Amino acid sequence: MATICRVFAVWITLSVAYLMHELQASSSATSSQQDANLQGVEPEPEFEGTIANVTFPAGREALLTCSVKNLGRYKVGWLRASDQTVLALQGRVVTHNNRISVVHEDMHTWRLRIKQIRESDKGCYMCQINSSPMKKQIGCIDVQVPPDIINEESSADIAVQEGEDASLTCRATGNPIPRVTWRREDGEMILIRKAGSREVSKADSYNGTSLKLSRLERRQMGAYFCIASNDVPPAVSKRVSLSVHFAPSVRAPSQLLGAPLGSDVQLECQVEASPAPVSYWLKGGRMPPNGFTGSTTSLESGQPRPEMLLDGPKYGITEQRSGYRGVMRLVVRAFSHTDVGTYHCVSTNSLGRAEGTLRLYEIKIHPGSVASEDEQANFIGGLAEAARGRGNSSANLPQMMISNTTFLLMTTLWMYAASSLFSVTTTFTSLRILQS
Repeated sequence: MATICRVFAVWITLSVAYLMHELQASSSATSSQQDANLQGVEPEPEFEGTIANVTFPAGREALLTCSVKNLGRYKVGWLRASDQTVLALQGRVVTHNNRISVVHEDMHTWRLRIKQIRESDKGCYMCQINSSPMKKQIGCIDVQVPPDIINEESSADIAVQEGEDASLTCRATGNPIPRVTWRREDGEMILIRKAGSREVSKADSYNGTSLKLSRLERRQMGAYFCIASNDVPPAVSKRVSLSVHFAPSVRAPSQLLGAPLGSDVQLECQVEASPAPVSYWLKGGRMPPNGFTGSTTSLESGQPRPEMLLDGPKYGITEQRSGYRGVMRLVVRAFSHTDVGTYHCVSTNSLGRAEGTLRLYEIKIHPGSVASEDEQANFIGGLAEAARGRGNSSANLPQMMISNTTFLLMTTLWMYAASSLFSVTTTFTSLRILQS
């Protein structure tokens, strides 16, 4: 009997152990099935499409769009790709930049918004899902910046001597990289001589950061505009003045002038000089080699030195300048015997000195005489110069022309009448001789 009880106890123990094993196996199978079922209900998050790269002008608002599906319990964050700085997590901004915000739309879209975008905002940004492994997408922002000229690295006004070389430089920043164009302020052509060549080419404009001018001529003097543009308004410009210095040169268009007594006569000289010269008129004598004038007598020639003329009742002195060119004018009023002689127009600057010489003589007109062709030409020239001297404004020009024309016409008619009268008198005298 005791043996039977021991056998029964062993059987009971084995049965319980078997049942426990089966229960555990069934529980494990059930757990695995449940996990599988859970994985099918909650799939991994994925991006929908890609983040488009965008370009915006500075000062505008920039947007980057990131779309995600099956996000579930995961979160979306925005980071700066260059330094991994976290900007926002879900809809909460974590950066201290108040220009940055995040807009969450329709549970699938997250937009990174940057207001009043600056050049420093240029770069790439990362949209990241905190899954395992991590998923990310990158989109880039390009910022268009209008051009700006760097004055510290660009040429200021420059002055060189004629025949030397000069280089005008203009540097600009911006995005895209600006184009630099040179033009003359006065609209004239830009003259460019190739290095080692005598040929000069002409162009309305020149493209390039540096404008190199070899062996400068005076006609290249003037103001040049450097214009920087990159299709992002506004374009900017800088004015650079180029001065070419040279010694004065003087030319007298009419070196010999004649006029009748009592008329006004104008003498004129054309001057080219840079920098601006000091100009004046002298009368009489020979100019000394050093150009000095005074009241003493020359020991060599025994002649008085030239007299410096001043603007006043007797002499009208004016000078007009345009760039490096100028015109000196001297009006001798009420021409008399003492005004006959030599006049000098003198121009001087720091590089040299030049002068022009003109001679003024009297034209005598007698009743019944006919002036020679040379005397008529000089007489008309002197009157024309005087007429231009009396007219300081364009409003008086028609009246001057009429007065001058009328005077010449009356003079011609008077000469013709005197000649005819002389012929008639001669004929009458001849007839009387024949009759006697």
